[in-house]
Amino acid sequence: MKRFLICAVSGLFTLFAAVPAFADSSLSSAEVSAKAAILIEAGSGRVLYEKNADQPMPMASTTKIMTAILAIEKSGLDDTVVVGKNASGVEGSSIWLSVGEKMSLSDMLFGLMLASGNDAAIAIAEHVSGSVDAFAELMTARARELGAKNTNFMNPNGLPDDNHYTTAHDLALITAHAMQLPFFCEVVKTQYKKIPWEGHEWDRVVKNKNKILWNYEGGNGVKTGFTKKAGRCLSAAAERDGMQLVSVVLNAPDMFGDCMAMMDYGFSNYQNQCILEADTHAGRVKVLQGVDDGFDVYTPQDIRYPLTAQEAARVETRITLEPQLRAPVRKGQQVGSVQLLLNGRLIYEQPLFCPVSIGENSYTFNLGRLIDLWIGRKILDMAS
Repeated sequence: MKRFLICAVSGLFTLFAAVPAFADSSLSSAEVSAKAAILIEAGSGRVLYEKNADQPMPMASTTKIMTAILAIEKSGLDDTVVVGKNASGVEGSSIWLSVGEKMSLSDMLFGLMLASGNDAAIAIAEHVSGSVDAFAELMTARARELGAKNTNFMNPNGLPDDNHYTTAHDLALITAHAMQLPFFCEVVKTQYKKIPWEGHEWDRVVKNKNKILWNYEGGNGVKTGFTKKAGRCLSAAAERDGMQLVSVVLNAPDMFGDCMAMMDYGFSNYQNQCILEADTHAGRVKVLQGVDDGFDVYTPQDIRYPLTAQEAARVETRITLEPQLRAPVRKGQQVGSVQLLLNGRLIYEQPLFCPVSIGENSYTFNLGRLIDLWIGRKILDMAS
């Protein structure tokens, strides 16, 4: 039976992270050909299966997931990308860009993610940051922000470099964030796309190399990769019954089979349980010396977490709130959290926020209100 606990604390919890619960090991390492692999639920980040998931390894063209993230976050999709000499003729997979060719950033992203254009990656990097080196620094910094602490980027396309690496876990975190970006999702679920080919009488037609889209129920992304050094790499995603899974394999002889086996395991054993619905009343916080004496706190969204049937019966929900605050209090200020505990262990935490601003009930504040009222009345008198 799920237990619901409410308590007040004097300090705030600053943690807001998906804390991995115990990964079930019933899917054996022998069933996964990859040297490193992981399966997570994207919304919570919970690890459902892992194999050498924190081992730094090259990741080939799965690098381009981060390239796409930064393109979407740092530029406008209608931007015109002008191809420079560094982009044209890059080795490996290509969409055959020419120096001086112009293309919208949105079309360039289809060439990047579906055809895995190494030239498109360079063109995007130079458009966003002015140079590949500056863009690579931005990639690494953004990875750190997303919790990918063991990742370092040297280029936007994944061509071999000893200092270019990630881990299966890091890449899953990066992918989970990417799958929250609507245009990214639109791109990676597209099977075929026509994009312009400046100077030609016909368009380019690019085909998605990710077989998950064709061969797996609910498959909705994301990116393949291969170099001799990295081996076959894949970040794959699928959604069923409101649960979005992300699977990552690095150096995987059977990359599609590995990802499908992991996701089969995830969908068979876990459900994305709604622990608390949006707008659930979490409690009331008193405000001292304020123009109002307090405010009610509600959960901002559904709180969901992937659980097995056995785990669902053992989850505890704990709400912590500041017992009181001193005015002024600002809207959006964190005032507590919702914690999920499994077998007494913290597995997830969501912050709770103040829904309104409450000013201080002071002489200065009340004088200001009187002045505002007086000015308002004078304006009305003049208007009449």
